[in-house]
Amino acid sequence: MTTYLLLYKADPAAVAAMPEPTPEEGAAMNKAWMDWAANAGDALTDFGNPTKAVSDGADDWVGGYSLIEAESPEAVEVLLTSHPHRAMGGVIDVYEAVPPPGM
Repeated sequence: MTTYLLLYKADPAAVAAMPEPTPEEGAAMNKAWMDWAANAGDALTDFGNPTKAVSDGADDWVGGYSLIEAESPEAVEVLLTSHPHRAMGGVIDVYEAVPPPGM
């Protein structure tokens, strides 16, 4: 099994321009994320957290991360087909975690 890092990206200006969700919209958004996590099951090894750029040069398009395990990049893509971040127009960059050289 291979570990993959998911980086959730979105245009900061577009995110800032979005209106504050109503309590109902916020609940629906949270439910969509929880439904995705339940669907991912044991493949989701770390739900992750939102992120905020704090150093010069940091990519402020990255808004969060998750870690999943899968057999292949194609299996990762299957897990992402119903991802709520994509449904909201965001992009998910996928990175394979590789062992350090010599280990």
